[in-house]
Amino acid sequence: MYFAALLARTEDGWQASEPDLDDVETLADLSDLARAAGDEEETVLVFIEQEDAWFGVIRVDGEEDPRIYVSDAAAAARSSYGEILLTDEVLGRDPADLDDLVDLDEIDQFVDLDGTEDGDDDDAAEAGPAGDHVPTGPVGDSDLLADLGMNGKELLALSGDGALTGEALGEVADALGCGDVLEAVR
Repeated sequence: MYFAALLARTEDGWQASEPDLDDVETLADLSDLARAAGDEEETVLVFIEQEDAWFGVIRVDGEEDPRIYVSDAAAAARSSYGEILLTDEVLGRDPADLDDLVDLDEIDQFVDLDGTEDGDDDDAAEAGPAGDHVPTGPVGDSDLLADLGMNGKELLALSGDGALTGEALGEVADALGCGDVLEAVR
């Protein structure tokens, strides 16, 4: 089960809403949805959580590129919304390096329709291009909320081994001073 919320930081404080993610297929779609929730230069946060598995925080400041934090990349990689957040940049991959290592035209002949190579099982689906595995644990910008009241260490502590509970985003919101606003849309 998923939970998502948009938190826009306005002159009057935080305002929260529950977004409709049905039409969100890319990070650009999610960023546009966030920008539409606030005024031009306002900070908007998108909280996404898959119950007791992983959470993500996406920060959109005006027209700047979104900043992303994911509590557990491996868990998020098995989720349709999580996959949207796991960009090469968040995973620390350089797409140019992957292009040099892999000739996609040559690989096509060895890939079955299910996306795995002949003889491989579905566990290969967790691996990205050129066999890059998605790491277990937190990825992305852990300091994306530092200027709003939660430093990177505190955010990482919520993602620690077995520490993830359904309350992680509530704790983030409390640290930012918008816990009550978030609970109103939960």
